[in-house]
Amino acid sequence: MATNGESEQNQTHRHQEVGHKSLLQSDALYQYILETSVYPREPESMKELREVTAKHPWNIMTTSADEGQFLNMLLKLINAKNTMEIGVYTGYSLLATALALPDDGKILAMDINRENYELGLPIIEKAGLAHKIDFREGPALPVLDQMIEDGKFHGTFDFIFVDADKDNYINYHKRLIDLVKVGGVIGYDNTLWNGSVVAPPDAPMRKYVRYYRDFVLELNKALAADPRIEICMLPVGDGITLCRRVS
Repeated sequence: MATNGESEQNQTHRHQEVGHKSLLQSDALYQYILETSVYPREPESMKELREVTAKHPWNIMTTSADEGQFLNMLLKLINAKNTMEIGVYTGYSLLATALALPDDGKILAMDINRENYELGLPIIEKAGLAHKIDFREGPALPVLDQMIEDGKFHGTFDFIFVDADKDNYINYHKRLIDLVKVGGVIGYDNTLWNGSVVAPPDAPMRKYVRYYRDFVLELNKALAADPRIEICMLPVGDGITLCRRVS
């Protein structure tokens, strides 16, 4: 490990490159988490993909390294085998999932942009994990509607991760609740939305933060009132809400 000063300087720079995804008030405390428990255990393939993604102009869209580690462990704890991911970007969270699944595990991965996914695909292929991924380019809602209409996919997914268009989160939930098994988990990312969920309406916000804020608030309210799930909102990354289907 580098000296404290050098390490903090390098890691803080990298942290800024991928977007400030942590809600911790202290940057130093977040760096401590990364340097003590995340980076030393990060698989080489995930490190490589994280560094490739940091150079992309939309890098703020990536899953943070601590959240990737969390997802990887969660999937192992629930023995997930059949999973879905809506919103892939370059595939950091997808790679975390693929590493956690058994060799015959599967991920249905959907994103409107194949080009971004293909940035990470060579790294996923090099890690020997591409066979677990069924990537579909295009909007997810029509695919979900077709799966529900088919009937054979009801209650078949162990885990579903959603990190996509916030204005459709409610629409995703209406469908995903039928596709995840009882006892299975849906994870919605960005549910604390840069901390804007507690900001006054007239607070200064970046345009995209303000635009999606009401949709995130609507989702959080709906999840809290949904009797079909148990929920746990965690301040990991930009906030992730886990929903365990109970009925």
